[in-house]
Parts: sequence; structure tokens; C-alpha cells
Amino acid sequence: MMAKHKQKDQNVLARNRKANHDYTILDTIECGLVLKGTEIKSIRAGRMNLKDGFARIEKGEVWLYNVHISPFKEGNIFNHDPLRQRKLLLKQREINKLTKQVTQDGVTLVPLKVYIKRGVAKVLIGIAKGKKQHDKRQALKEKTMKREAQRAMHY
Repeated sequence: MMAKHKQKDQNVLARNRKANHDYTILDTIECGLVLKGTEIKSIRAGRMNLKDGFARIEKGEVWLYNVHISPFKEGNIFNHDPLRQRKLLLKQREINKLTKQVTQDGVTLVPLKVYIKRGVAKVLIGIAKGKKQHDKRQALKEKTMKREAQRAMHY
């Protein structure tokens, strides 16, 4: 079972490690990503950063902001703006569901990871609620305690 999980994660090209630290993830949804020209080549090369990224719903469409995709080395004049906003592809009922959830206080949309599925780039968006500073400390303590318990069981 463990090997199956690792095999599934091989397609992951970018991960937002900061998201799980700063937010409590309530739910996730998979979205398609509208890309231009050489962006997919840069993504496949792993030259993407999700750290400061977020998504916003505007006029019935979902847009991804602050996600940095580095220009492709061999792209010359066909390269794109690394921080441009990108449209996410969702069905209308999914957008309506997201709109209801995001209108709650303190809830936002955060990109968690980007991966290739059947040759197409996909983004896993998390519906997230921001953590307070004391929540982050508590989560860190629990993580440390779990790690120490695993070490004690291992020896």
C-alpha cells in the first residue's frame, strides 16, 4: 500500500508546504489550469513555486494569483510573464459550491500541489481557514511528539 502512494506522488511537480502550516485545510478540489505557450514545459521541468499563491473567484470564474512559473530557457520571445494570473477550469456547479464556502469568514482558496494527470496539468486547490499563531505552535508540538513516539517505537 505504501508503494502505491509513492507511485501516485511521482507526478507531483510542485507542492505548497507552507499551506499546511499556515492553514487548516477543510476540503480539496481538483482543477484544470489554463496555460500559455512554454509554461507547460517549465512546469514539467519543476520550475514552479506555489508558496505565495492563492485563488479568487471573480465574475463566476476562478483565477490563480501569485504562482511563479519560471520562463522556459529555450523559450526566447515566446516566454510569458512568470507571475501572471491564470484561469482555473471548473464546472459551474463546483464554482457555485466554492463561492458559498469562501463567503464564510476567514476561508480562502490555496493551491496545494500541481501534478500531471493523463498528460494534463492539474492543480489541487484547498479550501482553507487560516490558523492563529497558537494553533501553529500546537500543531508543531503534536508533530514533534509523534516523531519522538515513532523513534521510541523504532528502537
